[in-house]
Amino acid sequence: MRWLLLLLLLGPPARAEELVLGLSASEVDITATFDGSDILVFGAVKRDRPSPGPLDVAVAVSGPLRPLVVRHAERTFGIWVNTASVAVDAAPSFYAVATTRPLDRILSDTEDLRRAITPARAIRAVGTGVANREDYVEALLRLYEAEGRYAVEEGGVAFAEQTLFRARIALPASLTEGAYATRIFLLRDGAVIDSAETSIEVRKVGVERWLYRLSVEQPIPYGLLALLLAIGAGWGAQAAFAAVRP
Repeated sequence: MRWLLLLLLLGPPARAEELVLGLSASEVDITATFDGSDILVFGAVKRDRPSPGPLDVAVAVSGPLRPLVVRHAERTFGIWVNTASVAVDAAPSFYAVATTRPLDRILSDTEDLRRAITPARAIRAVGTGVANREDYVEALLRLYEAEGRYAVEEGGVAFAEQTLFRARIALPASLTEGAYATRIFLLRDGAVIDSAETSIEVRKVGVERWLYRLSVEQPIPYGLLALLLAIGAGWGAQAAFAAVRP
């Protein structure tokens, strides 16, 4: 009993370093002229005693998760045919990682498996009788990187005097609505010694918001409206062509 009371009085051991963070903006509005944006993630390392060793920082921003299927196609008799597939239980619609140094120098595989920091770990794939599941995940990564949805910026975090840090995360124009989880990790010798998390809310506003809600809540009127707009655009183009034709 005495030992239990002593432990309760002492409490958990204090951490040598803790993260204090902030965002340049907690909301991003998607309008008709939206062509991307930058978010500045910044903060500091709070210490209550001298640091026992050098530190690194990793910043990860993840968009809403969604399921999808990655298929492998082969050309058979001149026709492309899907021969195998891997079901991805959840993949971020957007994922960006910025670090102070190369990931393989500051993050261990064990910590990456536990925290899902790299883009490959952020994707949760379930094999469907396919032995080389990793190849499908790598193909998805290459596709999303080429489209600008996934990015890794090694050296993208400025870390001044092992105290103040900042990272600029580029958000593409093809953002989807939802909460974008923003995680910051403080690392030493490949291990995470502290972490913090916040979120960025991405939302459509104006006409884009109205059209999005109409398509989700009233698909039939939305389809009719899209048909009328297409007919109007076609008629307008034909009238303009007829007006300039000699």
